[in-house]
Amino acid sequence: MANHPIVHIEIPAADPRAASRFYSGVFDWNLQHDEQFNYLMFQDGGPGGAFVQTGAGGEMGPATKPGDVRIYIGTDDIEASLAAVEAHGGKTVVPKTEIPSMGWFAFFADPFGNTMALYTDMPRAGAGEPA
Repeated sequence: MANHPIVHIEIPAADPRAASRFYSGVFDWNLQHDEQFNYLMFQDGGPGGAFVQTGAGGEMGPATKPGDVRIYIGTDDIEASLAAVEAHGGKTVVPKTEIPSMGWFAFFADPFGNTMALYTDMPRAGAGEPA
């Protein structure tokens, strides 16, 4: 059976910088700011994540509001995972989309009203596949 771990979590906030300061202060999380994507990331132990702006969606995914914590599930084959989602009553919200130099993601809705995400890394040079 394929391995599908939780690999990333996004926490929405009207003010992602304030949210990152709150969580860093409470839990002593180490934060990094990705300038390219204006993305405030954390990584301390388990799956990492980021604080994202609430509001209108776009090419990087559907709109979020407070409470819409988004979980990214790792997969080796996004298309096959989306096909399984649809075969079990879910639907594709955003098809496989590239994050330049990083990997690919897709969003799906489960039959219960939750929007989740899939993610796969881009092969790295020296990792057994050409860059």
